[in-house]
Amino acid sequence: MKNCYPLEIEFEHNGEGHSITPVLLQDEHDTILIDCGYPGFTNHLQHAAARHGMPLHSLTKIIVTHHDIDHIGSLAALLRLYPDISVTAHEHEAPYIDGSKKSLRLEQAESMFCSLPEEAKPHAKQFIRSLQSAESAPVHRTVTDGELLPWCGGIRIVATPGHTPGHISLYLPAEKIMITGDAVVIEDGKLNLAHPGYTLYMGDAVRSVERLLDYDISQLICYHGGLFQGNVKKALLCLFRDLQKKQG
Repeated sequence: MKNCYPLEIEFEHNGEGHSITPVLLQDEHDTILIDCGYPGFTNHLQHAAARHGMPLHSLTKIIVTHHDIDHIGSLAALLRLYPDISVTAHEHEAPYIDGSKKSLRLEQAESMFCSLPEEAKPHAKQFIRSLQSAESAPVHRTVTDGELLPWCGGIRIVATPGHTPGHISLYLPAEKIMITGDAVVIEDGKLNLAHPGYTLYMGDAVRSVERLLDYDISQLICYHGGLFQGNVKKALLCLFRDLQKKQG
């Protein structure tokens, strides 16, 4: 993949192994980070970028796919380190990123709390506290569906709502690469929806999977799972059909 670098970051949380895959894009003018991990992940990002020979201080832009804490957790810290960075997000996500609206994920977690079994509540309280501690950060440019950003050979904004209302995926036409954020994830080598229990709008999420089928994709990069190995079109179609069946 020319000028496109998945940053595989492995870490432990509560004694369990996890991984995320932010992406770096680079050309002669820009170095662009797509999503930036949990709070406190600047060192992880620096080390992952260094593996590709790319110093993180070369960053010029950050594109955020949506406002979940594992995607924006280190955004404010990165802006403190590199204050000239410009942040881009969908117009529907920007208010949740800049703090002018309460996180929808936090609202969801709080509304579900009372209905949880007692044994699940300590973990839920920890999750709510982590969401409450997330730092807001400014969004300098908002985008809408179909917009073509003139950076790194062209970046097409693909609206893929469902997980959150303003969730976007990013298509690189020159290389036929789709960066999906949480529109789809890889689990046991197969594509799936990200955390269906946390998906805010399931109908939209299913339609977003169908929408990805409209694109000629040679490589698909998921935030949870990394680079998909296999026939992308076939895997997306299989997922879409399975989701349709579950919806009845």
